[in-house]
Amino acid sequence: MAVRPIRLFGDPVLRTQAEPVVDFDREVQQLVNDLIDTMQAAPGAGLAAPQIGVSLRVFTYDVDDVVGHLINPSLELSEEEQFGPEGCLSLPGLEYDCRRALRVVAHGFNMYGDPVAIEGSDRLARAIQHETDHLDGVLFIDKLDREARKAAMKVIREADWAGEEAPVIKDSPHATFGHAF
Repeated sequence: MAVRPIRLFGDPVLRTQAEPVVDFDREVQQLVNDLIDTMQAAPGAGLAAPQIGVSLRVFTYDVDDVVGHLINPSLELSEEEQFGPEGCLSLPGLEYDCRRALRVVAHGFNMYGDPVAIEGSDRLARAIQHETDHLDGVLFIDKLDREARKAAMKVIREADWAGEEAPVIKDSPHATFGHAF
């Protein structure tokens, strides 16, 4: 298990649709463990494989003291929505209110290839949607209204980290709001 560097906004892997996992082997199990280690070290509420430079459909989450993972997810979203704060480990320090489905049922596989379903609402639903978006090359700022996206892009352009690799720091600014995925 290892903590890996987190890719930042501007890295092409974050805008690329990830490939489905076809072999549930030791490498995939290692990837899941590395994602969990990296997510918890950051700290964040979720982390997708593209965020550490691996273009596979795998993500982890740590919400309300429940740590899990999902491979090759497909989502069923509720029509009811939530609107609340969201951040991203690949966009350090940014937090904007974002609209998401209130509830989600996610189908996929665990690291051993067994089928699993995860039902979540509120924060877990937000994390699952956020991480699945990463697997499709979508960032949470793409979900913002025009005004908020414009403001976010201005902050990104002026950020000290623009174009760099994110350091993994235990006392990072993400920890203050607890919504970085």
